[in-house]
Amino acid sequence: MVFVMGPRQVGKTTLSLEIENGWESVYYYNWDNQKDRALILAGPDAIAEDVGLEFLTEEPPVLIFDEIHKYINWKTFLKGLYDSYPNMAHIVVTGSARLEVFNKGGESLMGRYFPYRLHPLSVGEIVHPQLHSNEIAKIPAKINEHDFEKLLKFGGFPDPFIKADKRFVTKWRSLRIKQLFEDDIRDLTRIREVRQLEILAELLRHQVGHFISYESLAKKLQVNGKTVRNWITTLQALYYLFEIRPWTKNVTRSLIKEPKYFLWDWALCYDKGALAENFIASHLLKAVHFWSDSGLGNYDLHFIRDKQKREIDFLVTKDDNPWFLVEVKSGNSSKISPSLQHFHEILETKHAFQVVLDMPYVNRNCFAGKKPVIVPAKTFLSQLI
Repeated sequence: MVFVMGPRQVGKTTLSLEIENGWESVYYYNWDNQKDRALILAGPDAIAEDVGLEFLTEEPPVLIFDEIHKYINWKTFLKGLYDSYPNMAHIVVTGSARLEVFNKGGESLMGRYFPYRLHPLSVGEIVHPQLHSNEIAKIPAKINEHDFEKLLKFGGFPDPFIKADKRFVTKWRSLRIKQLFEDDIRDLTRIREVRQLEILAELLRHQVGHFISYESLAKKLQVNGKTVRNWITTLQALYYLFEIRPWTKNVTRSLIKEPKYFLWDWALCYDKGALAENFIASHLLKAVHFWSDSGLGNYDLHFIRDKQKREIDFLVTKDDNPWFLVEVKSGNSSKISPSLQHFHEILETKHAFQVVLDMPYVNRNCFAGKKPVIVPAKTFLSQLI
């Protein structure tokens, strides 16, 4: 089985239905459709009969189950289908929640599926629609200036990016937030304080990329710190935000702090500095998820801060070893950050980049050198996924 996970409206259903263009038999079941739900509730045998799995065919059919994680016994259902009809169908499961978090039911699906995480559009995806075989594209490509501004202003979710209309995006975003807090929270959690959770989400929008105090947030919401942590975990599981944890290995006098939080929809950021940092964070997260999901290695994204208050925005690791550093600047900068130079030497990273959002594109492979370098975001991001 293949699990395709990602936020609402990112294109999971559209992507899965593209299978119809290259496969003879594709069957789509949506948990929110009453007829499809009845078949799923009837069990694996009902699906097998509907598809005709008893008949020998030249190639197994593809069965797509959309939003099935809303079914309390979804794991039991999928395990029964997979085990009862081995090698008789290809199964694709999509979900707007992290399926490993909402593990309702006692069955284990270990060894029966591969997870893939679908992200919003990125600079690399726009300039290189076809996947490149390596982690990094050796040749950068220039993104159209209008497309770059659209991506930055309206975000990378397909509909807002394609429409690029402020009124449409305002209504789209309002509906998406409503679905998150009224439908997903209700269907997948036992949280009743939905209004307070909305307030927490709004507070976190103002603290993108900053260190947060759980106790301070708890006082504002009139709950305890543990509740705030649990609510943030829920917001992560539903793809409202993501966390980046500090890197402490090989860093003398490292300062162990709570994680920083960033938004899946970077266009929700309030100020230019937060937008620039979130924009780069989202691109890096997409890259490390894709590289990991594709089996190229185990990649992760961190930040660094020590007790001398030297800080680097992002560190990408490969197989638990530092690979490259990224310091983000929203405006032009003429000097390499001393912290970037320091941690590049201490961690012996292969690359160190000071990525400038407003800097014009440079047609040169920024991964060719090993010394810290100031690079345009347009160049750097075009070489990622």
